[in-house]
Amino acid sequence: MIRLLIVDDQAMVRQGFGALLAAQPDLVVVGDAGNGAEAVTAVRELRPDVVLMDIRMPVLDGVEATRRITAAGNGADVPKVLMLTTFDLDDYVFEALRAGASGFLLKDAPAADLVNAVRVVAAGEGLLAPSVTRRLIAEFASRPRADRPKPERLNALTSRETEVLRLIARGRSNTEIAADLVVAEQTVKTHVGRILMKLELRDRAQVVVFAYETGLVVPGE
Repeated sequence: MIRLLIVDDQAMVRQGFGALLAAQPDLVVVGDAGNGAEAVTAVRELRPDVVLMDIRMPVLDGVEATRRITAAGNGADVPKVLMLTTFDLDDYVFEALRAGASGFLLKDAPAADLVNAVRVVAAGEGLLAPSVTRRLIAEFASRPRADRPKPERLNALTSRETEVLRLIARGRSNTEIAADLVVAEQTVKTHVGRILMKLELRDRAQVVVFAYETGLVVPGE
């Protein structure tokens, strides 16, 4: 059962999302919060698996709340954060991902997409709305291509793991990576797990950010 915490400053939004998600057999809503400060406290008390986090809120916004939540735990203790917002704005996307969010979805997405997003993020797969993915790539493509220092953690990866990391950063699924490398999908899953462990990352969304910000992957290559 996936435990959910819903964070939004509008009570009707919390109730609507709560009713939708609680109707799913594999989801349970353990609580809600009206701002980021309440969310940080609720995470400590309720220990949800996934936090649905609004961005624009009083007292403490969703980005800073996400930063505090992901910094407070360690490994499996850290819930996955799925950002929900009405605003498809670049600054929010990048700040949320850098703060440790695992996914980003617009509030006007169909109900089925929200339910699927919760399951995908809970499983450790990063999820970005298609428009957000395009903007993310465009942002990195617009940056100067000066050599960036590569973290020493990259040295721990094998050549095959580095290859898989590059493919993840380009948005390839496990199935597509398996076809590209002519290996079994389970082999790809094993590589992904080792990449996350060695780089101390939580999910694929963080892998994408890491790969571009370190210069390991350059848009347009």
